[in-house]
Amino acid sequence: MDKILIEIPTWLGDCVMATPAIENIIKLQPNAQITIFGSKVATEVFKYHPKVNRVVIDKSRSEKYRIYYLYKLAKQLGEFDCALSFRRTITSKLFVFFTNASLKGNYRRYDKKPRHQVNRYNDFINATLNANITAAKLIIHTNLKKIEPSKSNKKVLGINPGASYGSAKRWYPNKFAKVASELSGEYDMVIFGSEKETGMAQDIEKSLIKMGATNYQNLAGKTSILKLIEHIAQLDLFITGDSGPMHVAAAFQVPTVAVFGPTKDEETSQWMNKKSIIVKKNLDCQPCMKRICPLKHHNCMKKIKANEVLSATVKILAQSDGRACDR
Repeated sequence: MDKILIEIPTWLGDCVMATPAIENIIKLQPNAQITIFGSKVATEVFKYHPKVNRVVIDKSRSEKYRIYYLYKLAKQLGEFDCALSFRRTITSKLFVFFTNASLKGNYRRYDKKPRHQVNRYNDFINATLNANITAAKLIIHTNLKKIEPSKSNKKVLGINPGASYGSAKRWYPNKFAKVASELSGEYDMVIFGSEKETGMAQDIEKSLIKMGATNYQNLAGKTSILKLIEHIAQLDLFITGDSGPMHVAAAFQVPTVAVFGPTKDEETSQWMNKKSIIVKKNLDCQPCMKRICPLKHHNCMKKIKANEVLSATVKILAQSDGRACDR
């Protein structure tokens, strides 16, 4: 195959989980010219990929006639030997159908058994390309030349309270702040978040100030995806919910404590990050997979205490002493 078009998942975390499958496409077709198509957020993951020739941002959602826009775009992109979509929406199926590609494939689940999403994406590639190759680690290429040390010579702790999926996945700002405050003697702190999550980040900041911790930066709403990736790559410890940044951290083997509530950790945990641990409750209502708690109590998150997360950090740090990561 000379030319391959790949539509990537829309969300950051899903896109990162698709990287092992995409690397396998490249292994199977090492000389192919790769075009990546997807959301502005997700395509940033491939900004510095050495095997990607072209990145096309999907702007169809802002178009009045979305399907017609996708039809025109598919024709304008030219001919491909293969067009693959890692999305399951009707618009994605139509987009692939519209392309001038000899081989076309749309992601689907091949069984209902609990499996990690990384493996599900890889199953799609194996089935479509008639291959039998396993999924390796998550890979994000960056422009980082070296890891920059903290100005205060302290290690750096990242705090990520947000989750785009919905409020049910979010642990509480005051609890994040309590954990961060306890670690502030050893770590400088960085608070992450999107523009929509600045309120949560500000709540953490206010709590930290009340607790006397001042060695922090609040970067919520202030970084691009590329800068977010670079910041996370340089962390010594990361405390987060089930989120896109959690998967970014896994790609760089950053020691991570992830707080899980309504989602299935066997499907979306930190892939191949040996320096990671999940903190969760095993309630009868878990996992509900809802964006907002349907029972109105949010106990899957409310019952997780700051001390539990602190204990998890001790375990992670014991595993991570003397770590040397390929970044």
